[in-house]
Amino acid sequence: MNASNNPEKKASGDLAIRMLAMPSDANVNGDIFGGWVISHMDLAGLSIARKHAKCRVTTVAIDKMVFVAPVHVGDFICCYGELLKVGRTSMTIRIQTFANDELGACHRLVTEGIFTYVAINEKGRPIPVVR
Repeated sequence: MNASNNPEKKASGDLAIRMLAMPSDANVNGDIFGGWVISHMDLAGLSIARKHAKCRVTTVAIDKMVFVAPVHVGDFICCYGELLKVGRTSMTIRIQTFANDELGACHRLVTEGIFTYVAINEKGRPIPVVR
């Protein structure tokens, strides 16, 4: 992952979620709180993992999280996900988040990370991923 060297790169994978950053999502610096962005990235990855596994899934790890640029109030964040690996019970998904200003004029990479999800049954126990 080399996000810091190329903030204008193209998205990998499919658009999984799109959200508008509101003033209530801002931190004390006036930019959007990183935790808000991460929570939407996790939801994007969750949707991809559930679609692939066709069952309940849970997040077990977030690796190699890199923040490249701030998200501003009024930006739309677009989270793109790409399934990288499927193990016996787990799935590894790259999530890239891009921000667009309210006019859609600026499409820039703001963060990316590798998320790992595990397929689980109704009791929360790991189960094999359907292939």
